[in-house]
Amino acid sequence: MSETFDVIVVGARCAGAPLATMLARAGLRVCVVDKDRFPSDTLSTHAIQPAGVQVLERIGILDDLLKIAPPLVRGRMVFDDDVAVIDDVIAISGAPVLSVRRITLDEILVSAAAEAGAEVRTQTAVTGLVMERGRVAGVTTAVGELRAPLVVGADGTRSAVAKMVGAKEYHPTPNGRVFMWAYYEGDPTNGEIWIGKIADHAYLVTPTDNGLCLVAACPSIDRRDEVRADREAVYEAGVRGWPELHAGVAGAMREGPIHTMANMRGFFRTSAGPGWALVGDAGHFKDPTPGQGIADALRQSEKLATAIERALGGGRGTADQILHEWWRWRDEDAWEMYWFAHDLGVAGPTPPLLRQVQRRIAADRELLAATMRIFNHDLLPSQVFTPAFSLTTMAQALRRGRGQRRAIMREAGTVALDQARRWRSKP
Repeated sequence: MSETFDVIVVGARCAGAPLATMLARAGLRVCVVDKDRFPSDTLSTHAIQPAGVQVLERIGILDDLLKIAPPLVRGRMVFDDDVAVIDDVIAISGAPVLSVRRITLDEILVSAAAEAGAEVRTQTAVTGLVMERGRVAGVTTAVGELRAPLVVGADGTRSAVAKMVGAKEYHPTPNGRVFMWAYYEGDPTNGEIWIGKIADHAYLVTPTDNGLCLVAACPSIDRRDEVRADREAVYEAGVRGWPELHAGVAGAMREGPIHTMANMRGFFRTSAGPGWALVGDAGHFKDPTPGQGIADALRQSEKLATAIERALGGGRGTADQILHEWWRWRDEDAWEMYWFAHDLGVAGPTPPLLRQVQRRIAADRELLAATMRIFNHDLLPSQVFTPAFSLTTMAQALRRGRGQRRAIMREAGTVALDQARRWRSKP
């Protein structure tokens, strides 16, 4: 048995379901398939940056999310003994931050796709590709073929579509941290988002849906064996490492186990070819430390939906050219943030030069706002952390840390070499 559509989307989570929604509303016949049932969970951070929240508003599900998850409009960044207070996220970025567990968010996204007119088939695994004259022309499943002139892989970092089309990876990066989190009843932050880097641990604390709060305490990757041996002890030590956080959750009921993610790595993948494209984590994954994954998936899907409408609607250029242009946009959009995220998530305590950057952010409200705008893709890191900024910061660090001058100069040299290498390798 064979069925025909305009587009087949493989993967129905935060990249695939919104893409299917937008394409169905544009009048295309869309089938979205996923091997999982919904509601179901997946390992993921939950923060949705304001740019992603704005996409959720445009596809019409923001009001539903706000009924179950509070908008986060205030926050703080804690860098060892320095604190930067964020008074108004909306004034800086145009929308609040949201934090919604994937078991909740993904079901709402899947329902929106079905309501928009997409054919949604869960618990349906793709077993192969249909090929015609060297082009992808559909997918095979246990119950038959699904045919379409375009197949989009939105099926995550271990994408079956990427594997089947032979998408090549480039610019890989190792993971620097073990991501560990749990949920607590109540809200120790009083409605704020907390981001921290204290000693060896990185932290993220966000009120999430249904009265729960996500508390993440993430040690360096070199402690992975300790986590495997006793995750409870490592996580508890991490929470105690931020006294204010520990006091906030003391006595609170923890719901469920401690979750961990360690087997991650950053990459780009070839993301367009004859009859296929990749979106979201299927095509690109970066260190989760800045919490951009969901917003990036939403932004990419919105841009890809426009490209697909052009490609299948007889727009200027061939369909393959249009999708290739989208892939180039994705790489350009992600490039600087990819390395910025990698540097944020690097293992170990904060080195002295970066520590001085953190002091400047905590002391300068305009610099803090600009840093928030980097997280939201409003500014590039290079537009804020300019060569002049770097020179001034190094001079300040050298004056402050007279006993660390050798370490500061070594760190500055490593940063300069890394930046030059990245610039030369830019696609």
